[in-house]
Amino acid sequence: MNNTFETFKPKDPLIAKYIKYYYLDIKPDNDITEFDCFPHHNNTISLYRSHRRASNRDMVYEPTAPSFQIFTPVREKVLKVRQIGKVHRIVLVFKVLGIQQFYRALNFGEYITDFSFFSEEELQLLFETEDLELITARLDQFLLDRYQVYENEIVQKAVEHLFSNYEEFLVEQLAHELGISRRHLNRLFKGHFGISIKKFHRIILLRKLLEMKLFDLPEESFTRLAYELNFADQAHLNKAFKDLTQNSPNQFLKKGTLLGSEDTFWHIVK
Repeated sequence: MNNTFETFKPKDPLIAKYIKYYYLDIKPDNDITEFDCFPHHNNTISLYRSHRRASNRDMVYEPTAPSFQIFTPVREKVLKVRQIGKVHRIVLVFKVLGIQQFYRALNFGEYITDFSFFSEEELQLLFETEDLELITARLDQFLLDRYQVYENEIVQKAVEHLFSNYEEFLVEQLAHELGISRRHLNRLFKGHFGISIKKFHRIILLRKLLEMKLFDLPEESFTRLAYELNFADQAHLNKAFKDLTQNSPNQFLKKGTLLGSEDTFWHIVK
């Protein structure tokens, strides 16, 4: 059996409002795989078949182990992942405020490894097939069973502002426009995303720049793209990349691998 990495989208229109995509990651003969993941404004639930999480956070395959579920929040640091042994993993990539439509009372400042996002029966149905149509239908239905609309008008308006305004902005000014204090606005972002609004905005800029370079304008230089997104200059762009990826823009792109047809862009170490 060959390695598989496939990205695929929900079919149900309601679920598609909140899930950006799913992916299937299978490595039947894996020894050790190491890769770096980079800050994103989306968050994920990863479902591992027959794995345990070691004390050093390695994901280790054990044939008799139960399935392992882990929530990865929005983060501002590089995430280093190490998979030991065979891998069979399904990942759900949520849009901004997507996961809140299905799960409540989560701590968005931490990785969550002790919560049953799916039941053992549901996990068994997901892992028994590699048919993407069937996996999609089952994931969509399992999420529909959990759907309970969640709204926070202030956070939604703030997020819309960040995605439509790439220039630098003043938190105090945005807070004033929303009719709340700067402290309260930051408290809302910490509660919903685990990071401050300024850090969230920096991640949006990084991901938008990467999206443009990978999909929309691959021939354009980073300098030109930075200008499009209102970075002050090349030095400003370089600092933003260094802070979030530990690489310059060109180093980041050169080292990376685009997996699937979405924006899963990792540095594969081993």
